[in-house]
Amino acid sequence: MTDNLSHGEQFVEINGAELCFETFGNPADPAILFIDGASASMLWWETELCERIARGDRFVIRYDSRDTGRSTSYPPGRPGYTFTDLAGDALGILDALNVRRAHIVCRSMAGGIGLIAGVDHPDRVDSLTFVSTSTGEEGLPPSSAGLADGIPADPDPTDAGAVVDFVVASAKACSGGSPYFDESATRTLVEQDVARTRDIASTLVNHYAMTFDGSSRDFTSVNAPTLVVHGDHDPVLPLPHGHALRDAIPGATLLTLEGAGHDLPKPLWDVFVPALLQHTAGSRP
Repeated sequence: MTDNLSHGEQFVEINGAELCFETFGNPADPAILFIDGASASMLWWETELCERIARGDRFVIRYDSRDTGRSTSYPPGRPGYTFTDLAGDALGILDALNVRRAHIVCRSMAGGIGLIAGVDHPDRVDSLTFVSTSTGEEGLPPSSAGLADGIPADPDPTDAGAVVDFVVASAKACSGGSPYFDESATRTLVEQDVARTRDIASTLVNHYAMTFDGSSRDFTSVNAPTLVVHGDHDPVLPLPHGHALRDAIPGATLLTLEGAGHDLPKPLWDVFVPALLQHTAGSRP
């Protein structure tokens, strides 16, 4: 067990972008790279969660994707990158840390980054974990009918308070009525996130405006050991999306989080963390 937790925020330039990252734990331990979804900075992989995993003898890495947090931002509506660029950033973070192979954990939209890494760069991936994501195939259920009703109109990006209210309300809607949603803790996180973000206007729109050029990959081509994690209250990608992802990837297993929405609520970390530590205990030859 390690006593070394956060090593503080650091910056690295990758493919012309300055990216902010933070590591926890002993670099000699197996590395886990956390990648979050659309508009989400690394703070959404909570510090306490990262520390808990690091105490399980893992070297934890989280980072701000482009247009989130303290990383490079682009003009609102004009992201200067594609989806495969974001995948290259993830591998660039590993290179900067001299990590040859890592266990990659990706949430929501970032599932596509895990797919690109797993198919195009299998030598860099010890395992994959997909949280609240989907194959995107036809026939899967759409988002819950009431989801949009809980998300307010887009805020004025110059009004930090309005942005915080918008993100908190959106997070609550995406929790799908989960009994574990903690509005107070979410508001504290969002306030910290908004305060440290370079350009919140870009954060709110640019991931949805970029070119998604990674769709030629197929989940059936993934050969890394894979864990699929999905909440049974997810209103964004209902649980059948998790079933489809498990069925598509050879040998994948599904961990259903009872009471979770499109999130990873703290009361369920006691389920998620042991499962992740078990899943990341080995290293591929």
